[in-house]
Amino acid sequence: MSRPSRSLVVDRPGEHRLSETELKDPGPGEVLIRVAAAGICMSDREVYDGHRDSGYVRYPLVPGHEWSGTVAAVGPGADPALVGRRTVAEGFRACGTCERCRCGETSLCTGGYAETGFTEPGAFADHLTVPARLLHLLEDDADLRAAALLEPAAVVAAAARAGRPSPGERIAVVGAGTLGLLAVQLLAASTPAELTVIDPRTPRAAQARKFGAVESLTPDQAASAYGHFDLVVETAGAPTTAATSCLLARRGGRVVLTGMFAPGAVGIDPVHLSLSQLQVRSVFGAPSSAWSDAVRAFGLGLLDPAPLITHEFPLERFAEAIALVGGGDPTTGKVLLRP
Repeated sequence: MSRPSRSLVVDRPGEHRLSETELKDPGPGEVLIRVAAAGICMSDREVYDGHRDSGYVRYPLVPGHEWSGTVAAVGPGADPALVGRRTVAEGFRACGTCERCRCGETSLCTGGYAETGFTEPGAFADHLTVPARLLHLLEDDADLRAAALLEPAAVVAAAARAGRPSPGERIAVVGAGTLGLLAVQLLAASTPAELTVIDPRTPRAAQARKFGAVESLTPDQAASAYGHFDLVVETAGAPTTAATSCLLARRGGRVVLTGMFAPGAVGIDPVHLSLSQLQVRSVFGAPSSAWSDAVRAFGLGLLDPAPLITHEFPLERFAEAIALVGGGDPTTGKVLLRP
């Protein structure tokens, strides 16, 4: 393909440039994607600031692991019928043959860490090349702007699988960022008796109530609800939220941790853990099964990520876009790049 394509390259922490190169044909088993939209999350900010663990990033890098697009071309061995299809794709380049992959835990692949947007070229670009086997196809009329958030939605779907919500249960979601608000939407579909969101930011709590939460509490107010919930889904990754989530769960309850915690976070009290007989699970990324759940829920209208989007920028304005992420403004939701 003899036409140029732009990409946003982070050469090293704090340094980026807009690069233009000639498009390459996709290789065997690969597809070329025309990117429609790519979300920026805190992991991307960590990459840009140089705060991501060195084992989970490779510079120079084209970031962008939350994205949607349309198949523009296929390589040898890939189905030609894919051309023109709207799609998203799993980020982990799982080997598919190791023990963990064979057990369905593709996010725990032991074949070596490789992920779109962190070690492999990502979607802050006009085009992206990925293995066809990672695609999850969307409906022909799917909203690609909203579909860019299906990567965090897949993480939430993985949390729901781990938490096993049942109708009539009391559920709390700790954190009302992108993951938390998507979790509220998905968990509301399980018809809980109570669905409470815990977040100090009033605008985010109000949005959670629109998405199906029946109550919102600040972290200080949440102390009165310790020991109350059947299931607690933690999404914030703040220093104290893992420990607090365990306190919120009833004896014999379930806790799922999805936030990415930094060193120094408050630990979980082992005495409380054993005496309360809690089930505690953590989620790292999303396996293939969770991606399927998220895409299915999106197609059915159970997940509607579009209201979470507050800002959209072209690639040329990446510096403005990345500055908003993690900037502390509670009215900033999901920030998109639109090539």
